[in-house]
Amino acid sequence: MSARYSFVIPLIVGCAQFMHQFDGAVIATALPSMADSLREDPLRLNLAITCYLLALAVFVPISGWLADRFGAKRIYILAIVVFTLSSMLCGLAQSLPELVVSRVLQGIGGAMMTPVGRVIVVKSVPRAELVKAMSYVTIPGALAPLLGPSVGGFIVTYFSWPWIFFINLPIGILGIILVMVHIPEIKEDDVAPLDLAGFLLAAVSLASLVLGFESMGRGLLPVPVVVGLLAGGAVCGAIYLWHARRISNPIIDFSLLRIPTFRAAITGGGLFYMTTTSMVFLLALLLQLGFGFTAFEAGLTTLAGAVGSLLTRFAFRPVLRILGFRNLLIGNAALTGLYLLACGMFQISTPFVLMIIILFIGGLSRSTQFTAVQSFTYADMPSSLMSRATSFSSMAQQLAQTFGVGVAALVIHLSMLWHGGTVVTAADIQPAFFTIAIAVLGSTLVFLMLPKDAGSEIGNVGRPRDAR
Repeated sequence: MSARYSFVIPLIVGCAQFMHQFDGAVIATALPSMADSLREDPLRLNLAITCYLLALAVFVPISGWLADRFGAKRIYILAIVVFTLSSMLCGLAQSLPELVVSRVLQGIGGAMMTPVGRVIVVKSVPRAELVKAMSYVTIPGALAPLLGPSVGGFIVTYFSWPWIFFINLPIGILGIILVMVHIPEIKEDDVAPLDLAGFLLAAVSLASLVLGFESMGRGLLPVPVVVGLLAGGAVCGAIYLWHARRISNPIIDFSLLRIPTFRAAITGGGLFYMTTTSMVFLLALLLQLGFGFTAFEAGLTTLAGAVGSLLTRFAFRPVLRILGFRNLLIGNAALTGLYLLACGMFQISTPFVLMIIILFIGGLSRSTQFTAVQSFTYADMPSSLMSRATSFSSMAQQLAQTFGVGVAALVIHLSMLWHGGTVVTAADIQPAFFTIAIAVLGSTLVFLMLPKDAGSEIGNVGRPRDAR
């Protein structure tokens, strides 16, 4: 295998994924400054985040079909162009409506960019080298939420909020050039027609569920509206399941769950994904509202987790060879759960050095699990179904992350009601850490049911099965 396919392509895709994930982490830090500049209430400005998530939810399912129908390279370039240009429009926005429209366009670009990038990697790289390739893809994505608060705080403090979007311009332009030069065209010869009815049903279901999860516990919408959104999303989802059983090529193919490794990656991985965004959200709240840190100070503190994530690049494959996927997924899920429990027990009196050590371990375990789950998704997936599997897993990841943040916000809200408080305190945030810790610890039960040699073909452990 040439260095071009083992290093350059995954790294290009990883950098694009970093840009997508980083943007979401940075804007949360910049919201107060943006609200002041645009003369808007910060709560209303949260629409910029919500509409981005809605665009992601709607367009992720169709990304795999677009890649197969029109060529993964072509769609990937288009996705980066849309994301980059919409980033510029976000920075130039002078009002909330302009910002919201630009963020919707940015979400459409992001919805295509991440899953299509993964399609390119899994179809370009031999199965035996997939773990190595995925480490280049997933670690930048895992780093982005950890670096976002500190970089966002720095930009807002020493420059101005439009620069959180303008920094995407040089990255996007460079990405387009690298894709055109280094990434081969990947296109399926025989592509089924678009499942338009399924796409519309899935879009309404996912948009309703994401908006409902995003609004839980935040007071953004009245409780009856949130309940209605969740119920409507569930009903449309049920209708979609009925529809998908009646056709041969559904836009979201639930028959893929018959593959045990894919099913474990979706279910066990989903419980883990619930914690990935919510832990960053909770840490920011705990450090700033609970302990009185500034946004910049809180961001610098979480850099310890980013250092741990970086070390995963060097430690992951040797550990995987020793433990195998099953033991690694079980043990690391337990470690991530313990990390979250430890964060829930942080106090203002906790020694700063101890806090940094725990955050470092958390960054290492989080990035390790992220890489393991992302790689394991494709362990037994036939090449012809890679695009469908990528759309499915990206959709499930998006739902799980949004649901995790919604649950965390709901727990904080309930804790405030229990304590009779009107301002969020550390005592309100800590139960949310314990809740998401239970979720990731629950994923160990899923991984315990895997056979001992699960994923051996891509993990280079044990005796590999025949390559497809």
